[in-house]
Amino acid sequence: MTHIIPKPREELPELEPILQMVEASMGFLPTSMMTMAHWPELTQAFGGLGATILHSGELDAGLKQMIAFAVSNAAGCRYCQAHTANSAQKNNVSEEKIKAVFEFEKSDLFSDQEKAALSVAVHAGMVPNAVEAEHMSELLAHFSEKQAVEVVAVISLFGFLNRWNDTMATTLENSPKSFAKDQLAAHGWVAGKHE
Repeated sequence: MTHIIPKPREELPELEPILQMVEASMGFLPTSMMTMAHWPELTQAFGGLGATILHSGELDAGLKQMIAFAVSNAAGCRYCQAHTANSAQKNNVSEEKIKAVFEFEKSDLFSDQEKAALSVAVHAGMVPNAVEAEHMSELLAHFSEKQAVEVVAVISLFGFLNRWNDTMATTLENSPKSFAKDQLAAHGWVAGKHE
């Protein structure tokens, strides 16, 4: 159960445009946004940053969600694992490929380009950060500098979200929770404190 009760939507008329945008994009309103709403300026700023990182740029939206899933796995955030795996599927990543993210290095389902991005994500999600020069060199062998910035932006966005949701013990919504229980449980996923 979340440590801070989410703000009721009806108390946030100034946030309604951004809440509608997030709800339309995800299919539900994330509990994390409603706990952020105790500080409305944070919700506004985060919503804009998240929209820029996830919905603009050159990288495929499915790849962005796989990167977010990989970094969230490394960081151990069950809330974000459920969200990003579910969002990857909504962005045309097959369930087989989502499950294979756990062993992407050995899987033929991933291109060398995807493996380079996922490797940076996994190493960036470790504490302390384990990204080395060779990880970035491999990333830049497959992506332009702008695209590499996009990869790191996704990783960084979820660095914030991983810390936020694990610290707050954010309650997981039904849709991503159901998806994760069905698709990720075989890899050890449990809702834990996000129940």
